[in-house]
Parts: sequence; C-alpha cells; structure tokens
Amino acid sequence: MTLTLNSAAAVLSEHNLLREIINGDSWQLDTAHIDGTDTPFTNLTYDTRTVAPNTLLVCKGRFRPEFLDGTEERGLAAYVAESDLSSHTTKPGLIVNDARKALSLLAAAFYDHPERDLTVIGITGTKGKTTTAYFTQSILNTYSAGRCALFSSVDNCLDGHTYAESDLTTPESLDSFRMMRQAVDNGMKYLVMEVSSQAYKVNRVYGLTFDVAAFLNISPDHISPIEHPTLEDYLYCKRQIIANSRTLVLGSECRHIGLLREDAAMHQVPVSEFGMLDDMPRDGADDQTCAWPADGTHRAYRMRLDGNDLGEFSLDLDGDFNYKNALAAIAIAHAAGVPADCEALRALEHTKVPGRMMQYRDERTSTIAIVDYAHNYDSVVKLLDYVSTRYGERNPRITLVAGSAGNKAIDRREGIVKAAQDRISRFVFTAEDTDTEPYEDICRDMADHVTNSHVASDTIIDRTQAIASALHEAQEDKDRTDVVLVIGKGHERWIKDLNRHVPYEGDDCVVERLLQ
Repeated sequence: MTLTLNSAAAVLSEHNLLREIINGDSWQLDTAHIDGTDTPFTNLTYDTRTVAPNTLLVCKGRFRPEFLDGTEERGLAAYVAESDLSSHTTKPGLIVNDARKALSLLAAAFYDHPERDLTVIGITGTKGKTTTAYFTQSILNTYSAGRCALFSSVDNCLDGHTYAESDLTTPESLDSFRMMRQAVDNGMKYLVMEVSSQAYKVNRVYGLTFDVAAFLNISPDHISPIEHPTLEDYLYCKRQIIANSRTLVLGSECRHIGLLREDAAMHQVPVSEFGMLDDMPRDGADDQTCAWPADGTHRAYRMRLDGNDLGEFSLDLDGDFNYKNALAAIAIAHAAGVPADCEALRALEHTKVPGRMMQYRDERTSTIAIVDYAHNYDSVVKLLDYVSTRYGERNPRITLVAGSAGNKAIDRREGIVKAAQDRISRFVFTAEDTDTEPYEDICRDMADHVTNSHVASDTIIDRTQAIASALHEAQEDKDRTDVVLVIGKGHERWIKDLNRHVPYEGDDCVVERLLQ
C-alpha cells in the first residue's frame, strides 16, 4: 500500500480516529478539492528535525505548534495532530482523536504492512521477558534456518544473526514497522518481540495483532507518576496483549490468572499453559507443558510438552529460574508451529543473553562476580536465591553494587534494599539511568531504606569506581569466598543522564577488565 493523503485519511476514518481535515479555511471530512491527495508520501516522521521533501508529520506527545515553523521549506506535505495547527503551516492537517494510535496505523500502512509477512510473537510479563525472547528466537532461528528477528530491551536483530543495542523494550510504532520491513526484506519469517506495559499505555503496538502472545507473570513494578499510578493500571495495560492475539501462552502460576483466562475467553483466544510440575493444575496436567528436576541437581531439568517427554535440558545460562523461561520458550515455539519432537527445541540449551547471569571468577582469591539486569525486589530475591543454592556451602561474603532508575519506578529502590539487606554484607549504591533526578538523591533514598545495622552501606556515584571498590574489598581475603553482584546495567554501553545517553564501558566489561 502506498500512503497518500487520501489513503491516510481512509485508514484513520476506518478506525474512527479522524475528526476532520483542515485545509486553509476549509474544514471537511474528506480530501476532496485538496491538491496532491494521491501523491505518495516519501517520508513519515514524528520528529520535525527529520522533515524532508514530501513528508507526513505526526505531531504527538509534547508537541508545540512552533515546532512546525520552517518545515514547509524543508518539504512538509501534511501533518497529523490532535488540534488545529494551521496558524503555523498552510499544509493540510488530519485532526485525530489520538495521535499515537494514528502513528501506529499510518506506520503499518507506510511500510506496506510487513507484519502480515511475519509470524509475530509478543512476550509480556514483569520478569523473564528478555531471556524468554532470546530462548524463543534461538529455537525459531534453528527451526527456520536463521530467519527469526528479535526486538528486545537488550538488542534488536533484523537478519537472524546481527545484534544492535536497543533503546526501548518495545520500540516506538514507527520504528517497529520500519524494522519489521527491514526484517521482511532480509528474508525473516518470524519476529519475537518483548511487549512492555508502556507499549500499550502509549499505543506503540496499537493495531498490531500477535500470532502468539505469551503472558509470563505479573508482580508490582513500574509504579510511578510517569509510568503506572497503580498495580491495577500496570496489569490492565499488560492484559491488552490478550485481546490483540490469536493464541495465548500463559504462565500457570501467574497472579490473577483467573482474570487473564476470562480475558482470553471473552476474546475467544485459545490458551495453553506452562509451568513447573508443582505449579500445574492437577486436572489435565498431562496436556500441559511441564518440567521437574531430573536428578535432584539444579543443572538439568526434564521437560514435557503436550504429554510428550522431551528429555533432560541443561542450560548454559545459569540460574534455576531460567529453566522456567526455557519452558516458556518451548511452549511459545510450539504454539508458533515447532513440533514437540523437533531437535530445534534444544537450541536454547546453548543460548546466552547479554547482561544476564554473566559470571566471572578470580581463582586466585575465590572471588566470584555476577553481572545481571536484576532491578527490583523479585529479581534480586531470585538472584540471591541462586547465590545461596550455588555457593551457600562456602558461606560467601556478598556485596551488592546497585543503583535505581531516576524519575520513575520509585518503589524499586526500597524493593532492592528490602530483598538484599538481610542476606548480604555490603551495599555499594551508585549511578544508574536517570532523566533529571540527581544520582546522589537516588542513592540517598536507597540508603535511607537500609534498616539492618549489620550490613555496610556506601555510596560511590561513579559506577566504574563503585564496581572497583567492591571487587577490591572482595579480593583482599584470599581464604574467603566473596560474591560481588553488579546489577541493573548488564552489557549496556551507556548511562542515561539528563535525558542523554552518556557512553559507559558496561558492567560486564568493567568486571572482566578489573578481574584480569
């Protein structure tokens, strides 16, 4: 489909978004008597800085009318907005009820609906989205000879093998459809993407139907004035993926699972559930995806899918909780068409996720460092549970290097401290991503939540120096096992400060360099 003013108006009218078209002094409901209505747009953007000849501009968010000044000279052909902006341009305006919804629909049309040429898989949940997405892509890549794309909070992959660091968990709609078009042009047949609650909150995936949707779990997170005001709102936004899917894969131990099942029934979406054996419903359990320990260890699990014994699975990615993510990926891939007896399911055994459970050792001093993206109460609890299971017999001294996001998710700060303070020896609070809130204030807020007088607490704003301090102290006693947990940034090569991405070496690189 070639996007023109005429076809853009038709798309917006079809979805009941178009209020009127403003063309000079004329206000109308169609494009009649407007010059160039069938001339294809060569550029679609929401950023006035990228306006080029024959551009359709979508004015969303905190758009100010004066941003339009000078855009006609650079090629503005028409605009889409929620209000009349004709005082700043003579070009036609498509006035809509919701500019973000309009952007998503127009982006799909502009890039000729690439989603129709892909099996699109959306994964949501509070924990495990990224790992599950990587596992799922690994299976589908093997099954399809390398033709599975990935959109994740860590990396995007548009050709099955080249990964580029991403900025958002779920890209802005225009960027999503542009990347989908690239993926299709690269021969991709599948797309696995993480779907955040914000993606539905701000309509980044409006109009997109997932062939397979996965709802892993839900726990309090992203509660703040600029994200979700309440847990109910957070869950409501995540639930929207169910109404916008053709089949649902659901974690059997998910909180509020009854409500999620009702959503699926209301929208006539078939459901398959997965879970560890003890989590599964007893009735009909043989028809579900199950797993259980094979030999009493934490390194191999036996898995079953639709009554078929898949055998033992052993992951290169450490952490027992990752077996649940692997189980989810198997269920998702099966729902996407991979047979239960396909060898491709085993591809996840050797899948690594950048920044997830990356372990480094200094054998000279018995120091172990783990880099992980853990960033809230639940993920820190699971990380410490892993340390206790894996290294508890050594009675290790544990140090946690952590910051927390600025300007949002304020509850994470107390959650991280609460999860760790009775299980570790030392906190080192440091910089993490922020918009305008000072790092010092975030660290002070976290330190104020420390109530255990037996745990040390230090603040070192420079993140590299904070990691160095933790590792140096760990290496001082060669006869003791020390575990240093560095959480929050993983392999990201930037830290967000004052709304800018400031280059940063990356937690993984810092730890590896210092231990060498």
